[in-house]
Amino acid sequence: MVLVNKHILGKNFIAVTIWPVIFVKNSAYKQDELLLNHEKIHLRQQLELLVVFFYVLYAAEFIFRWIKYKNAMAAYRNISFEVEAYSNEKDEDYLKSRKAFSFLKYYR
Repeated sequence: MVLVNKHILGKNFIAVTIWPVIFVKNSAYKQDELLLNHEKIHLRQQLELLVVFFYVLYAAEFIFRWIKYKNAMAAYRNISFEVEAYSNEKDEDYLKSRKAFSFLKYYR
């Protein structure tokens, strides 16, 4: 389900996935297939980690990378969940062939 809600997103973000909903900043993004594929990858990650563990690991990895890079955007872009999503967002069929816990391949 994709909902428009500009208030739930920070100024630097156009979408966020909070199981089971993808929130986008405005209705134009509801048509952005690349963005939606990226967010659907996050839905799959959340599902396989029983949702709560996804958020715990996401936050822990963000904090670790923020300390490492001393930059919030660099930390965000290097979270394994994000690296997987950005690396595969252009592949419309990625979720059809994706193996469980594939985000682990992107942990560095």
